[in-house]
Amino acid sequence: MAVDTLSGAFGGATRKSRSYNLGTPLVLAAALVLLYLWLSTQQLDSMEARVLSAASIRDATLAHLTLTAISTSIVVVIAIPIGVLLTRPFARWLTPWVMAVANVGQAAPALGVLVLLSILFGIGTKIAIVTLVFHATLPVLRNTIAGIQQVDSALLEAGRGMGMSRRQILRRLELPLAVPVVMAGLRTTIVICVGIATVATFINAGGLGDIVVAGIKLQRTSILVTGGVLTAVIALGLDWLAGLAEKYVRPQGI
Repeated sequence: MAVDTLSGAFGGATRKSRSYNLGTPLVLAAALVLLYLWLSTQQLDSMEARVLSAASIRDATLAHLTLTAISTSIVVVIAIPIGVLLTRPFARWLTPWVMAVANVGQAAPALGVLVLLSILFGIGTKIAIVTLVFHATLPVLRNTIAGIQQVDSALLEAGRGMGMSRRQILRRLELPLAVPVVMAGLRTTIVICVGIATVATFINAGGLGDIVVAGIKLQRTSILVTGGVLTAVIALGLDWLAGLAEKYVRPQGI
């Protein structure tokens, strides 16, 4: 009876996982198809046709993806090593101070930070990336610390008993076991970067914000809806891809 119950539970989890893996891209593809069909029924004027041309949408999407990819990569390079460092006994006293700075970064208004940095250092893609990194570091940093701290101390003691050095324990036990938690933070960071990247248009950094702002300025619903739907699809699509990546980097048995 217990075996049947466990089998049913694992089977239900597997079906749910498969449904998520297949359902999410299908829903996103359906959203894009519906957007295209809806736009094809609209009588677009010259301004709408120019903003919603294939070339404009392609360039804005690529710029948005570039901003997100670069910012997320920088966050990973910065936040994970710092998070690991802050879990070491000699550096734990720094944790409240570093977390306070990271919390301020996420709490500060993105547009305000963007404008302030552009006034001080000029406009462009680099300033947009700095703003994104400033806002999106907290989830990865926090989850790296939490993931390592939640590793069972008995496992660490067993590693020491086997003669592992501190570096080996970190590499073979702490980091692999912290992967699920770190990946959850990374997924949050990706979504944050996609969302905040829309305001990069105000400092001439491109992205789908160009389309959204054009829709607001021109008061064209078709342009505004297109920019909003594409931004949402990218955020959900990248979150789905990160979820798949999490399954491949997650150690077996976790």
